[in-house]
Amino acid sequence: MLIKEILGNTAQQSLDKLTIDLLEIEWYEATKRIQRKTSNGGTDLSIKFLKEGQRLHEGDILYQDNEKAIVVHIKPCDAIVIKPKTMLQMGTVCYEIGNKHMPLFIQEELVLMPFEMPMFRWLEASGYEPLKEEHQLLNLLKSNVEPHGHSGSTSLFSKIINIASKNE
Repeated sequence: MLIKEILGNTAQQSLDKLTIDLLEIEWYEATKRIQRKTSNGGTDLSIKFLKEGQRLHEGDILYQDNEKAIVVHIKPCDAIVIKPKTMLQMGTVCYEIGNKHMPLFIQEELVLMPFEMPMFRWLEASGYEPLKEEHQLLNLLKSNVEPHGHSGSTSLFSKIINIASKNE
């Protein structure tokens, strides 16, 4: 079955009386625009999102007929959990994690990221008091601007600054 668009989400749309067939995915599969998966009920799916920025979310409805609906479920995983005590600590920890190009999730009052022991130890040594807990990673913070590098390549921002400074 080819899926080119999301039909809705269970948060806004009731699926009473329909059989729910879950498509269980890992957190990192939510951003993939092209993938092949099999639902828990055995339906083979080919997901092909053509537009930039399309991604899967918890509760997205991928297929629906009179009898069943195929719905996305993001599986819980081990996560590093930080509950910042102040806005300064929130900003600092988000900056530090983002500077390491690690995925970052903000959910309620928590900063979450997929569990990695080296990052856990680094956060511990830096005084952030991280915890290891199982969570669904749902709200990916799009913390990076378009792809960039630190290897001497000139970014668009740098080019604009250079042009602007020549005109002064």
